[in-house]
Amino acid sequence: MTRLNDRQIQERASQLPNWTVDGKTLTRTWTFENFIQAIEFVNRLVDPAERAGHHPDISISYNKVNVSLTTHDAGGLTDKDFELAGVLSDL
Repeated sequence: MTRLNDRQIQERASQLPNWTVDGKTLTRTWTFENFIQAIEFVNRLVDPAERAGHHPDISISYNKVNVSLTTHDAGGLTDKDFELAGVLSDL
């Protein structure tokens, strides 16, 4: 997988509302009413990540879920990150 250049990253990021680029990482935070809803959301992430063969870094803080994507093997952001972000945006 080839790492995207800065222009490509900005183009792709502009098509993903609520996601931000932080260096070599694409991130988004979801906020829920409570911890149970946050965990239920995390469980919904499993199938799309497995199908993509691409696994996000996930952190949970009570009612907030932070998802971070990067392609470690490429040393930064690739199409794979943006494709999975698009799928996760629709959950």
